[in-house]
Amino acid sequence: MTKVITDEKLIDKFLTRGVEAIYPSAEELKKKLMSGERLKIYQGFDPTGPYLHVGHAMGIRALKILQDLGHEVIFLVGDYTAKVGDPDKDTTRSMLTDEQIEKNMKGWKEQASQLIDFGGKNPVKFERNFKWLSKLKLDDIIKLMSHITVQRMLERDMFERRIKENDPVKLHEFIYPLMQGYDGVAMGVDMEIGGNDQTFNMLVGRSLVKAYLNKEKFVRTNKMMDAPDGRTMSKTKGNGINLGDNPENMYGKAMSYPDSAILAGLELLTEIPMNEIKEIEKDLKNGANPMKYKKMMAFEIVKEIKGQDFAKDAQEFFEKTVQQKEVPAEIVTIKVKAKNILDVLIEAKIVESKNEARRLIEQGGLKINDVKIDDVNLDLHAGEHLIQKGKRHFVKVLIS
Repeated sequence: MTKVITDEKLIDKFLTRGVEAIYPSAEELKKKLMSGERLKIYQGFDPTGPYLHVGHAMGIRALKILQDLGHEVIFLVGDYTAKVGDPDKDTTRSMLTDEQIEKNMKGWKEQASQLIDFGGKNPVKFERNFKWLSKLKLDDIIKLMSHITVQRMLERDMFERRIKENDPVKLHEFIYPLMQGYDGVAMGVDMEIGGNDQTFNMLVGRSLVKAYLNKEKFVRTNKMMDAPDGRTMSKTKGNGINLGDNPENMYGKAMSYPDSAILAGLELLTEIPMNEIKEIEKDLKNGANPMKYKKMMAFEIVKEIKGQDFAKDAQEFFEKTVQQKEVPAEIVTIKVKAKNILDVLIEAKIVESKNEARRLIEQGGLKINDVKIDDVNLDLHAGEHLIQKGKRHFVKVLIS
């Protein structure tokens, strides 16, 4: 039996760092964590895209604290809930196929293992909700639906907004919070962690755990960090700092945050002590150059996920290629047969589609042999070409 540790300093960190809210209260959860009882805690992740990102890392790092304290921790892949899709604030999500889901989640365990341990004395469990949701019969679903009213469903702000704007809300979208909520019942959990955009779903789950298991389910909601482009960080949009990114891209993406995001980034995406962040806040208010602290943020983000040596290399790469505008000494060379620029970019895996290639060129983000390209119909001659995407991505292509 794994021994539970009641380290008050670690518990206080779990209850405060990056936390939006705790239900029913932080005081009650602290009492539970200090009791020495071994709890079962999880966070769920729907495979709507191939990469977990640093927004997910906030929750995963919280799970790591609980793992280190000796609790039973579950990393849950919502492979069945992804079939429905968590209702979006703007429109009904497309329903994913089994093939898309399997493809999206393929690298997740490896990505998450940079932050939590799936082995050792107290391994995190890697579960999929297909195991129980796929077995629910109509009788089970009717019983599940009987625990939640239509009025409560309509309290969800995105449903309210879409109805007000006369955008359709489909009936299958109502079942998503019930499916997510039933995960906690099926696993018999004591706590769920998730972003504050999941508050409604997690509280539905709290009601279901009370109804089915007659016990309390604590909920910890995390603050949210936008992507560098100012939109919500999203697996579907692919606009986040991804756990599968190489260290150089991870550092470069972090450096593209506006200065106004530095303090939030330090709090939510790094382990720098809060007292140091408060001193940095004072320093910035007194007119300090934000570049120093943005580089600190980027370095710490990479360090937490990839390790200190990779963070040093990524910082050096950024300083040389972006700040000093040097071409990296080592650049991968890829042989391609295509000659049209759009086809070359796809074959060399610099972009994923012709639409992305066109956008890159039209927005002035592509250079070939240090010349900015604005012609989407350009054909390249045989030989070697240095392609630069944005400020940091360099590839040599050898056209036969």
